[in-house]
Amino acid sequence: MDYKDFNDYELIYYIKDGSEDANNIMIKKYEPLIYKIASKMLPLCKNNGLEINDLIQEGMIGLNHAIEKYIEQKDILFYTYAKKCIERKIISAVISSNRNKNKILNESISYDDDNNLILNGVKDLKLNPEQVIIDTELEEETITKIKSTLTDFEIQVFDLLIAGFNYKEIAILLDKNEKSIDNAIQRVKSKIKKIIK
Repeated sequence: MDYKDFNDYELIYYIKDGSEDANNIMIKKYEPLIYKIASKMLPLCKNNGLEINDLIQEGMIGLNHAIEKYIEQKDILFYTYAKKCIERKIISAVISSNRNKNKILNESISYDDDNNLILNGVKDLKLNPEQVIIDTELEEETITKIKSTLTDFEIQVFDLLIAGFNYKEIAILLDKNEKSIDNAIQRVKSKIKKIIK
């Protein structure tokens, strides 16, 4: 059977039925889109260790997710759904990588014989493992509470903002203009103030 003659919906049907050929054709069909999205995101991966192949791999995972979860009855084109899944997966990888890129350096304790920083650090309550766990749980709880009040778009902006991206980078990642990003950030700040009060 020549699957090249089939549309996305038919290919999805055959993929779910176990056809490896249909899966390979779907991947080939969406490779240019994945490459385009990955290339657009690459400049935002400055020194975080991600390369184009990493982003392409994340895009492939997003495509597989789209194939598995797509429901035709939802009145959304598969292309639109797949594009969104691919973008989200790549953006998540970039966010995660940026959060972790300096983690080792940020959490390291300097060894300095003259000041005996390691011994002083052990006595420091901030380095108490129990306190670190409590602080981490409190931070996660606060972020979850904040996100529960945000729209999907505001959550995307918030995640990128706390990952260290600036307005321009967020606008590029989300394919929006800087003004809409600024407006979203102002709404997020307003909602955070209400939560803190």
